Amino acid sequence: MSTNTQTKKLPLAVQIFIALILAIIAGLLLQSHAKFAEAYIKPFGTIFLNLVKFIVGPIVLFSIMSGIISLSDIKKVGSIGGITVVYYFCTTAVATAIGLFFANLFKGSFPVLSTSSLNYEPSTESVSAMDTLVNVFPSNFLNPLSDSNMLQVIVMAILIGFAIILLGEKASSAVKGVNLWTEIFMKVMEMILSLSPVGVFCLLCPVVAINGSMVVGSLAKVLLCAYICYLIHAVVVYSLTVFTLGKMTPLQFFRGMAPAIIFAFSSASSVGTLPINIECTQKLGASREVSSFVLPLGATINMDGTAIYQGVCAIFIASCYGIHLTFAQMLTIVATATLASVGTAGVPGAGLVMLAMVLTSVGLPIDGIALVAGVDRIFDMGRTTLNITGDASCAIIVSKLLEKKTR
Repeated sequence: MSTNTQTKKLPLAVQIFIALILAIIAGLLLQSHAKFAEAYIKPFGTIFLNLVKFIVGPIVLFSIMSGIISLSDIKKVGSIGGITVVYYFCTTAVATAIGLFFANLFKGSFPVLSTSSLNYEPSTESVSAMDTLVNVFPSNFLNPLSDSNMLQVIVMAILIGFAIILLGEKASSAVKGVNLWTEIFMKVMEMILSLSPVGVFCLLCPVVAINGSMVVGSLAKVLLCAYICYLIHAVVVYSLTVFTLGKMTPLQFFRGMAPAIIFAFSSASSVGTLPINIECTQKLGASREVSSFVLPLGATINMDGTAIYQGVCAIFIASCYGIHLTFAQMLTIVATATLASVGTAGVPGAGLVMLAMVLTSVGLPIDGIALVAGVDRIFDMGRTTLNITGDASCAIIVSKLLEKKTR
């Protein structure tokens, strides 16, 4: 009789899901001791998130370089970039429209909060189109990596990757070096991600402990509206695009994305979720060169969840001020939210910065942001989850389209 009684290890997605459920339960139980959760549980989550952020820069740099080298065609890289940006812009515009549509349906049940004592201080740092263009290009090698400025890291990787391609045989040792370092950092990522269940628990538990009462408070219906929009956009838009363009069933896609989705919801960090998102999309069949280019770009400029947040919050804030937005103003919101997703790329607190831009574009008081700022973290968990799911859908689709072209 065989004595092989080794216990089968639970899949990472199941471990993370169990951690998420336990974090919610523990957070609800600790609501009266929220300061304890903030002081003694959150730091371990922060340590885990710091480790994830530490590996993101090197992973993006070497993965994109490796992907570009394996493509060995500069025109092909340009084709991937073009398809990616068009897809991101289109889905962001649709997301904003969904947010506005459902916010108008829910508007009658939204609370009308007092605006007389509001005082929101917007960021003094203005972001012009030219500032955005200038900030894309790095001024030295180390800052983009230390600051996790993904746009600049992507530019660095593209330039170095192109140089290696153009050098041809002379750069054969560089090709081996890039591939070796890619493997090393992927292994480090694997080690860090094995701690995901602990990280998820420690990140989410304090959030639930602190914000639990707010979720069932006056803003519950606004949050519910936003989350319904997040769900509809994921289930309808991404399912449709993945099925028609990526030739993959929605069930297969969302099942494969489960670890990244749960992690994004818990951490509320698109950049932090990047390593696990790369792993999930590659397991789903996205090519390594595509996922390592499309996903970092998406983590920076693709903001479908944030666009929905803009639409819902704009309608809610307008109703609190007794202002009715016209159809033309709503079209302005769609255009502003879509363009602002690139204009605020790499800006800290981009969600609130984008909301300020959207409100200004239709003449709504920026002070209205104070109405939703208190629960921004709850909004952020859902919008980050949608953002990274959109990134993954793009990676699957671009991989499939390139596969067709090479046949």
